[in-house]
Amino acid sequence: MERPTTTMLRIGAWCVNPTSGQISREGETARLEVRSMRLLLCLAEHAGEVVSIDDLLNQVWPEVIVTPDSVYQAVASLRRLLGDDSKQPTYIATVPRLGYRMVAAVSPWTDEPAATSHAQALDGEPPSPVRSDMPTPGTHLKTGLLWTVGVVICLALGVAFLFHGRITRNRPADPPAVAAQPQKSIAVLPFIDMTQEMNEEPFADGMTEELIDKLSKIPGLRVPGPTSSFYFKGKQIPVADIAKTLGVAYVLDGSVRKSGTRLRVAAQLIRADNGYIVWSETYDRPFDDILMVQDDIAGEVIKALKASTEFTAR
Repeated sequence: MERPTTTMLRIGAWCVNPTSGQISREGETARLEVRSMRLLLCLAEHAGEVVSIDDLLNQVWPEVIVTPDSVYQAVASLRRLLGDDSKQPTYIATVPRLGYRMVAAVSPWTDEPAATSHAQALDGEPPSPVRSDMPTPGTHLKTGLLWTVGVVICLALGVAFLFHGRITRNRPADPPAVAAQPQKSIAVLPFIDMTQEMNEEPFADGMTEELIDKLSKIPGLRVPGPTSSFYFKGKQIPVADIAKTLGVAYVLDGSVRKSGTRLRVAAQLIRADNGYIVWSETYDRPFDDILMVQDDIAGEVIKALKASTEFTAR
């Protein structure tokens, strides 16, 4: 199909608007950064086909030198925004050693046509009913009764409105229904095991728990505990909804890969209310340097939070 650069698309249950950079579904809306939108459109263009890592690098990161880890991290972030599960994908499936495939249905977005009010007869229009301009017996009586009932209802509503107004003026104003999330708050979502065999999940979970522990020791920073964060592991829930449930303004997620004695950790900090990535980094270190990687990530996250205009020290 023709490359969807500006046309609104239906991808699975999502409405994708490339022009505004937003996706929406059943009243919820998320904004994608430019790279994430390019990645989504690239996979949608080749729906049902395997797109290699090299092709994704060439189309999503043109004229920019990046490593395949950028693809892994972007796919993991996109899956979270779509509410997808890498082990049971409904949108993006991983094809080991080859690339990724869009498994959701892709089509141009069209509004549902309005239902017709009446079906036409197969052999012509039905005859019009017989009408009479002469009033039937009792018409005037019914009209008078309707007017009387209408006046009584209006008077009753007026009295009720005045009574309610007096009570309301004597009662203190209700507090706001929804309080803004504290800006000095962050949730660490379970890091994703991105190894080809997907057998390093305990290691990824350990990385998540250590980061929660390190961030929770920073004065003034609110961090939900491991039990709260791991509740969302494997669940198809958008990042914005997770942040709202946990009462945080920022979300940290990432992925872990291990090859021999080498460790590669990718992490990104996302502002939950608009979906923008505030900070991201990839660490490639010896496996015995894992504690230093955790310290580096925690330190960089705090720097990124302090650099945000919404995060000011007290």
